[in-house]
Amino acid sequence: MPPDEAHQHALRRLGVFLREAEDALVSWDAYSDRHTDPDGWPHDDTAYGLRQRRRDADTWRAFTTVRSTSAAMLDTAEAQLSRLPAGSTSLRRGWHLKVLRTALKEINALQSEWLSVRDTLPASARPGTEGYDEPLAERNAEAWAYLDAWAVHGQSVIDIDSATRAKPSRPVTSSMAPALPSTAGSTAWARR
Repeated sequence: MPPDEAHQHALRRLGVFLREAEDALVSWDAYSDRHTDPDGWPHDDTAYGLRQRRRDADTWRAFTTVRSTSAAMLDTAEAQLSRLPAGSTSLRRGWHLKVLRTALKEINALQSEWLSVRDTLPASARPGTEGYDEPLAERNAEAWAYLDAWAVHGQSVIDIDSATRAKPSRPVTSSMAPALPSTAGSTAWARR
């Protein structure tokens, strides 16, 4: 597959991930709103924890369709961004790409750790058993904030590609650039 065609295919899969991640979050928020008291404490800790695990697993599963191409997508987006006029959107998008790259590094590290753990599990530890499902759920829980970073900022990769393909209507000046958020990195982790 030619590089541009492969990139477009990866972007379509990223779009699917973004929709599926949003669906998982909306479903989780609806569940959480119904099953917590006004202070945010769950009515049933066990049921709440199981539902949270499902959110984590659903988000991980959705990301698996883009994980293998995500580094290449980021590389392409960075190259495309360097060709766009400098300005407020390029600063924000550049910051988003840095967040995504950091999150991808953490996701890949967690996957490597999971594979190492899985290789040491006893033969009796199969999917559906506590010995298998517990460490897998831990990986998913630890990865969720990084996956959520992709859900929050992944659209920037698509937007950069669209901006590269579109003719700019007017140049953007750097005097229009906003300050970078002072809580860099906390946006994704602030979501439930």
